[in-house]
Amino acid sequence: MIQVKKVTKIYDNNVIALSNIDITIEKGEFVFLVGPSGAGKSTFVKILLKEVEPTTGSVTINDVDITSILRKNIPYYRRKIGVVFQDFRLIDTLNVYENVAFALRATECSAKDIKKRVPYVLDLVGLSKKHMAFPNEISGGEKQRVSLARAIVNNPTLLIADEPTGNLDPETALGIMDVLNDINKAGTTVVMATHAKNIVDAMKKRVLAIEKGVLVRDEQRGRYGYED
Repeated sequence: MIQVKKVTKIYDNNVIALSNIDITIEKGEFVFLVGPSGAGKSTFVKILLKEVEPTTGSVTINDVDITSILRKNIPYYRRKIGVVFQDFRLIDTLNVYENVAFALRATECSAKDIKKRVPYVLDLVGLSKKHMAFPNEISGGEKQRVSLARAIVNNPTLLIADEPTGNLDPETALGIMDVLNDINKAGTTVVMATHAKNIVDAMKKRVLAIEKGVLVRDEQRGRYGYED
């Protein structure tokens, strides 16, 4: 699924964000990416999303070396990946249904398939009754559920979640994790960057820990291990 080989990222100011990273993530895994602030987690996520390029090394996802993808083909690559952000990134002028449908329209999905797929994923995340509501009419937890629905509506094989519970209260955060866990059990590979110690410790998934750009820990059924 994901093979990161000897990846180093050095920014223009000579800051080494990642140093000689080797990681293999198998299809269907649920992996937490943890580490102190500034450790390199965000850079790792941005490399997977083709937002930044590694200085050296290679990244292969679904047998495709993404470091060789032409710039014009990056949008097509990203359509195959579901992404959930801490700040939701919903379109305020669209209701819940339309926000999710927007992701399908971007792939030129037929109207018939949109009408079938959107209600299905809204039901999956528990928002069937809120499909006509606008972002300013729903809670933070509900906004994140919309974000999740939008991320999975295209049936991605990989879901990347960047601090998806960072703006949520503990109870709501656990609800979001239940949905992510269900998505993973259905076969989607999940990579989640987080500072949520209680969630990582409770779920006992694989944990990749990065410190100062270096992979320092790779544990099955791991723990968070940091206090920040």
